[in-house]
Amino acid sequence: MSFTHVFAGNPLDRADAKRRDPDWLAAAACDPSSRYLPFWQLNVLLESGDSLRLRWLSYTDVERLDISLPPVLLGIRDGVAHFAIDISEIGDPSVELNLPEAVSFEESRGAGMGLADGAETGILAQARAQIGWHKSHRFCSTCGTQTVQDKGGHLRTCPQCNAQHFPRTDPVAIMVIEDGDRCLLGQSHGPLVKIGMFSALAGFIDQGESIEEAVRREIREEAGVRVGEVRYHSSQPWPFPSSLMIGCHGKALSSEITIDAQEMHAVRWFARNEVRAALGRAQETQETFRLPGPIAIAHHLIKSWAEGEVW
Repeated sequence: MSFTHVFAGNPLDRADAKRRDPDWLAAAACDPSSRYLPFWQLNVLLESGDSLRLRWLSYTDVERLDISLPPVLLGIRDGVAHFAIDISEIGDPSVELNLPEAVSFEESRGAGMGLADGAETGILAQARAQIGWHKSHRFCSTCGTQTVQDKGGHLRTCPQCNAQHFPRTDPVAIMVIEDGDRCLLGQSHGPLVKIGMFSALAGFIDQGESIEEAVRREIREEAGVRVGEVRYHSSQPWPFPSSLMIGCHGKALSSEITIDAQEMHAVRWFARNEVRAALGRAQETQETFRLPGPIAIAHHLIKSWAEGEVW
């Protein structure tokens, strides 16, 4: 690929060896040069101006907030430790941090579309996913005891039964299936129907299932179409809450559509010229149907098929 997806391209060294050393972690956490990316109710701190960028805090900024939750080590860049920290326990963050007008907490998904530095979207994806995981996995799934953060945030340990809990990434197969000069796109129930958007079909990969098997199963379940050859295209981290979108193309072995009405509002074949026309129109002015924007891997899967770059 000649591009990197939004939410990929993280430039930080995740420093696995360093995060095993509690003394190093303690020293890095209070080092004046260390940088902290704060989240408030899963919204990230951004700075606008000539361009939109992540707004980092210093240790001094964080220390005076007296946050009870430990920070999460994201990694190291140019010898500087970078952390994420959840400050949701404070009141109005703009008041507590005395934020200037151009700095504010914003929804993380929208931030991914606006950040000027693509590498920062990769940092945001890691930070958002890990802060979210710690918020939702505070108790041991084995015995129910409250767990404690370990290894700089890449592990939670149970003090009662010693079980170790690691952050999860859920694999999702997302695919564009072709039948000659047309491709299969769908519209799930919900917001897509209201805005007239069709996208690539997708679904979680089951345990004991390969990517290719998941592609064939999902298309068969949601559209009733049988799929033969499957080819990998690219992948995209999607930290809402923590998925890895595995993009594929496939060739149809059948063409009759039988949709799963519980899962899908509509599924249909689109001719290549229809798709190219939709890609060429501005999202807000599409007259017949809309396609996902460039933030989503679905856009790039559809575009690569439309431009004949797949097989």
